Amino acid sequence: MLRGVPPASDDDLAQRLLDASELHGDFVLSSGRRSPVYFDKFRFLTDPELLRETAHAISGIVPQDISHLASPEGAATLLVAAVALERHLPMAVVRKEPKAYGTMSQVEGHAPAGAEVALIEDVSTTGHQVLRAARALEEQGCRVVMIVLAIDRGGGEYLREAGYEVRSVAEVRPREDDLQDVRPATAG
Repeated sequence: MLRGVPPASDDDLAQRLLDASELHGDFVLSSGRRSPVYFDKFRFLTDPELLRETAHAISGIVPQDISHLASPEGAATLLVAAVALERHLPMAVVRKEPKAYGTMSQVEGHAPAGAEVALIEDVSTTGHQVLRAARALEEQGCRVVMIVLAIDRGGGEYLREAGYEVRSVAEVRPREDDLQDVRPATAG
């Protein structure tokens, strides 16, 4: 129970995540495609109540026998930290590539070989960054038991096709005709 308010239903939380983060305009996604809709993860990751409720929902999705949590580097670290505090589990952050200095690690934090990991991401449209993170964890000897997306904007399907169990708090399926490839401008 949060601040004396009964916990939100899963559908209610999913709708509030979408309401808080959905923006309309002309956006270039990390995939390079253009879309009239963008989900700004910072709108729910920086709201204390939504972050707490999202972490609580994800904590309920993550299997009890998980030994570690992880996330790709970036904003998802806010979410994985909140889930780690609720579940009392060690966590790791997976860089896009190994550091060029210090430990020269790609996986930072706690993800020893043999760890049973739940990989957590905030918003996934293509699944590519999450898949790279999962593979980096596996190369280190971890087993990615489940991938949990706060908002699945289509990336979950790609991750399932790659052989992972994927769950989400909210799902949104963009219409294909809403997405356009963005090509760099050419000198004329």
